[in-house]
Amino acid sequence: MKKDFLAISDYTSQELQALLDLAEELKAEWKAGGNEPVLQGKVLAMIFQKPSLRTRVSFDMAMRHLGGDALYLSPAEIGLGKRESIADVARVISGYVQGVMARVFAHEHVVELAKWSSIPVINGLSDYNHPCQAMADALTIQEEFGTLKGVNVTYVGDGNNVAVSLMHVCAKLGANFTIANPKGYDMPAESIAEARRFAAESGSTLTFLRDPHKAVRGAQVIYTDTWTSMGQEEEAARRAKVFPPYQVNAALVAEATPEVIVMHCLPAHRGQEITDEVADGPHSRLFPQAHNRLHAQKAILVQLLR
Repeated sequence: MKKDFLAISDYTSQELQALLDLAEELKAEWKAGGNEPVLQGKVLAMIFQKPSLRTRVSFDMAMRHLGGDALYLSPAEIGLGKRESIADVARVISGYVQGVMARVFAHEHVVELAKWSSIPVINGLSDYNHPCQAMADALTIQEEFGTLKGVNVTYVGDGNNVAVSLMHVCAKLGANFTIANPKGYDMPAESIAEARRFAAESGSTLTFLRDPHKAVRGAQVIYTDTWTSMGQEEEAARRAKVFPPYQVNAALVAEATPEVIVMHCLPAHRGQEITDEVADGPHSRLFPQAHNRLHAQKAILVQLLR
């Protein structure tokens, strides 16, 4: 297993499945009365360039449940790459704690942090990908359908960092991945090329469409995300004109399979990419999915820090 957790693409399908199975075990153990304190004496430093509800609380509580501790470092305290070089931050913090989780803007920042760090580094989100979210997504799908193999997953919306990691985990674990997004909002070509290689090995299919109605036919999972991510605020007005046809509403959900579940990594902009009717409706798994951040990340922490 790798020293760091920076991208889904770094891990084999067998390693990813082992992490999911461990997450299920740790979740069951927690529900049965609590986790063993296997990370007692271990501290995770959490470096944030971006604010977060789910990432901060889920990592903090994961460490507490496993007997360890978490240390929150705000953007003002570090100024990653500004006040001090990333290489220096990595080498200093390696002498204080046993692991680092970093939530950054530029993906190269978390890559450089891992390069210079002698302790494990976990990517809590970057502009390129969101691997911890993808593991929670995969855990949610596995709980619902028993496996990812052969499950039809459709992502509707912007080809962003969440879409990249979701596509990669689907391709690695054999789920059929379809995306419907507007022209000009595609995922990076290199991430698609990687996914094609993974899909060739796992037997999954990849489909790239513009029409969301065509994309959800046969879908067992419909996934969406905000139309404007953090750091793209200046594009919000332009995006608000482009994306309305990609709203996940009751009419769109009705075109999928009867057992379809709807997912969203949150925070949701209700009335934009998803309606209240869907977010709060019987197909929604938004909150079990959010809670699975805790359990998926526990598995990553146990794997890297124990």
